Amino acid sequence: MTQDAKETFSPAPPAVPAAPAALAAKVRTLSPSMTRSMRRVAEAVAGDPAGCAALTVTGLAERTGTSEATVVRTARLLGYAGYRDLRLALAGLAAHQQSGRAPALTTDIAVDDTLAHVVAKLAYDEQQTLADTAAGLDTGQLDAAVTAAAAARRIDVYGVGASGLVAQDLTQKLLRIGRIAHAHSDPHLAVTNAVQLQAGDVAVAITHSGSTGDVIEPLRVAFEQGATTVAITGRPDSPVTQYADHVLTTSTARESELRPAAMSSRTSQLLVVDCLFLGVVQRTYETAAPALAASYEALAHRHR
Repeated sequence: MTQDAKETFSPAPPAVPAAPAALAAKVRTLSPSMTRSMRRVAEAVAGDPAGCAALTVTGLAERTGTSEATVVRTARLLGYAGYRDLRLALAGLAAHQQSGRAPALTTDIAVDDTLAHVVAKLAYDEQQTLADTAAGLDTGQLDAAVTAAAAARRIDVYGVGASGLVAQDLTQKLLRIGRIAHAHSDPHLAVTNAVQLQAGDVAVAITHSGSTGDVIEPLRVAFEQGATTVAITGRPDSPVTQYADHVLTTSTARESELRPAAMSSRTSQLLVVDCLFLGVVQRTYETAAPALAASYEALAHRHR
């Protein structure tokens, strides 16, 4: 399949408005990659959903100092057919917040914070990142990725830096249930192995930015070889998705001086790969369960 063919058959954006939690998660996830004007609209709807839900498209444009076209583009980027659907979701988000379940705003970790404050702030941010990722994860795309991985002859996983650690985590889990899996952090080795993939194999690329060349290149090669390709990324409109049959979107907490993006992106990526792994275990339970038990037994004497 060519890249043009893939783009022709790419799924259309969801026509049904996302749940309130998914809207809040998507605003936090996509905001860093938006233009300044679109970010103003996104921050406005996230900060005051009730107030914005009461505004017409013209009113929101005037409130944010943007144009009606910018408001509509922002709504579509967030996954809605138009501003009307976004307003419905904003009303739902406002009701959700008024129920008392919405968390307080996070505070950046400061140099002079006590360790107790660091622990509390990190715990909150990690919980929010996981909740955002769960809310925004497309279970249809996840199901398709699980189906492909469960039937795969071989699974190759690409990632560098913090994403490389997540790639290793996934392959170690897959190996323990008897799947043939390889994690490639060396870009040259990743490409030379991708050339050997074929239909029936699966290639997984993990990159928060979605623009890491050392991850995109082997995924492109795997895609051209006919393997089923999966991208785990925080940017659903990033370059890596051009070569992905299935896209699993992650979230991340706001980056700060003492908290680089790699910390929270790793947390959300681990959640997604755990979901992928457990899905494969469910689909292959008859062989996975004995293999997992055997791996535990093989290491039992080391833990006595």
